[in-house]
Amino acid sequence: MSAFSKSLLLFVLNWLDAQLTIVWVRAGVATEGNGLMAHLLNAGNAPFLLTKLSIGALAAYTLYRCAHLPLARRGMQLVLGLYLALMLVHAATGASAFGWHAPDALASLITYLPNNLLALFS
Repeated sequence: MSAFSKSLLLFVLNWLDAQLTIVWVRAGVATEGNGLMAHLLNAGNAPFLLTKLSIGALAAYTLYRCAHLPLARRGMQLVLGLYLALMLVHAATGASAFGWHAPDALASLITYLPNNLLALFS
């Protein structure tokens, strides 16, 4: 996968995270864990979304422009791994919001998934 594709994927995952966060918070299913972003979300969807997408775009662009550096390549892998794990959290939140309660085995798998994902990149 090219550096551009990874950067684009990072931005898309950031956008999806922002959209799902707005949906879950406005539905009363979840809260925003980041205090600054929670403050922006309380101010409205637009300030939250603009800030979230600006930070995500800057990160994706910086990692793309510095893709020739090993630190940036590893950083990209780490951030993508974290966002993919976050998408699982959003999926679990959605499942819970719609009344589906995961069995213990699935909950256990999700609990250890970030460690397993990080092990893939080391």
